[in-house]
Amino acid sequence: MSRSAHPAGPRHADVLPEGHYTAPADDLNALDPKVWARTVGRDADGVVTVGGIPVTQLAEEYGTPAYLLDEADFRERARAWRTAFGDDADVFYAGKAFLSRAVVRWLDEEGLNLDVCSGGELATALSAGMPAERIAFHGNNKSPEEIERAVRAGVGRIVLDSFQEIVRVAHIAQSLGKRQRVQIRITVGVEAHTHEFIATAHEDQKFGIPLAGGQAAEAVRRALKLDGLEVIGIHSHIGSQIFDMSGFEVAAHRVVGLLKDIRDEHGVELPEIDLGGGLGIAYTSDDDPREPHEIAKALTEIVTRECEAARLATPRISVEPGRAIVGPTAFTLYEVGTVKPLEGLRTYVSVDGGMSDNIRTALYDAEYSVALASRTSDAEPMLVRVVGKHCESGDIVVKDAFLPEDLAPGDLIAVPATGAYCRSMASNYNHALRPPVVAVRDGAARVVVRRETEEDLLRLDVG
Repeated sequence: MSRSAHPAGPRHADVLPEGHYTAPADDLNALDPKVWARTVGRDADGVVTVGGIPVTQLAEEYGTPAYLLDEADFRERARAWRTAFGDDADVFYAGKAFLSRAVVRWLDEEGLNLDVCSGGELATALSAGMPAERIAFHGNNKSPEEIERAVRAGVGRIVLDSFQEIVRVAHIAQSLGKRQRVQIRITVGVEAHTHEFIATAHEDQKFGIPLAGGQAAEAVRRALKLDGLEVIGIHSHIGSQIFDMSGFEVAAHRVVGLLKDIRDEHGVELPEIDLGGGLGIAYTSDDDPREPHEIAKALTEIVTRECEAARLATPRISVEPGRAIVGPTAFTLYEVGTVKPLEGLRTYVSVDGGMSDNIRTALYDAEYSVALASRTSDAEPMLVRVVGKHCESGDIVVKDAFLPEDLAPGDLIAVPATGAYCRSMASNYNHALRPPVVAVRDGAARVVVRRETEEDLLRLDVG
C-alpha cells in the first residue's frame, strides 16, 4: 500500500470516520500484560509501578518525559531468545532498536551476540566490552574508516550489501593482513505484510543484492575469489513488525535455492544462513506476537525442510531480534500539560514530550496504547489524541485512545512498548532535550542514558 502526504503535513481535527477506533476497554485502569513490561503493575494507591517503584517517585527524581526500562524484563527476554535457539544457532541483538553501554553489558552477560550498523554503534559495543568476535557489522554504505575499524577490531562478521562493498572490504582486510568473515545480504523478492516504509526484502529498495537476474549469485562468485574474504553465509531480512511466518518460509526457500546453486557451481556449501529479524511485538491489545520458542521452532523446521529437499547440510541459523527483546521492556512517562476538548471530534491531551522522543507515529503511522499512570479513575472514558509540544500538527504520540474524563493537567500518563526505536530515533527538534533512559530493577533505579541539558545543545553550537 503506497502512502502519499501533503507537503504541509497531515491534516488535523478530521472528523472521525465510523469504525476508525475500537471501543474503550471495560476497565481503563487495567494494564494488559501483553503490552506492558513484565514488572509493571499498580500499587495500593492505584499508581503504576515498575520494578516495584511508583512512577510518581520516578517522575519526581528523574523528571518527565523519561523512558523507563525494565531491566529484569529485558534480561528475561534475552535469555528466552538464547534458550529458544540453543547452542546450534546464533542470536544477534539488533542494536539499532536501542543501544547503550549498559545494554551491551546485559547482552554479554546473557550470552547474546550484537548486530551494529554504524561506527557509533560499533564504538559503543567495543567501549562496553562486547567481544569483537560476537559482533556483526551491517549497513548499506559503510565508510572505509568504519570498515577498517571493524576489521582491525576483529568483528565476527561483516554483512556485505553491494558489489562495491565486496571489493572494499576485501581490499581493506588484505591490506591489514587479515581474512574477514563475511555474509552477503540478498533481497529475495519477499515483501512482508508490514508498512511499506519498513518492508525491506522487495527489490526496489536500498538494502542488499537482488536474487533476481543472477545478481546475488554473481556477488557470491566474486566474493569467493577474493583472498581478503571468507564467505560464511547468506543474509536475508524481509521486513519489520512481522507476525506471520509465511514470509520467512518463502524467503528460506529462495535462500536455500541460492545455496544449492553455489554448491553446484563452486563445490562449496556455505555453513550459515541469517534470516534477519523483524519479529513483531504488541503495541496494542489487538496485536498477537509469537513467543521466542515458537519462532525458533518454526524457523528451524522451515530451514531444515528446505535443505533436506535440496540435499544440503542444514546450515547454522542466525536471527536478529531487536524490537522483540527491548520493545516491550520500556514505556515513556509523560506529564499532562493541557486538555483540550473539541466537541464532536475528540479531546487533545498535550504532554511534555512528543515527536522528538517518539517519531514512529508520525513516520510510520504507528499505533500505541496509553494509560493514566499517577492514579486510577472511575470516570467515564473519553476519546483522546495524545500530542506533543512541538510546532507540528503531525506531532502525535497516540492517535486515538481512551482515557478517563477527569484527566487533568499534572496527571502522569504512560505509553507502553517504547523500548525500540524511540530513544534511538529521538531528535532535538525545536531544541527539545532528549529524555533519559532509567533502568529499574528490584526496587532500585539508575540512569543508563542521562537527560540532555541546554549545555549539551549549546556545546555543539560554535556560534
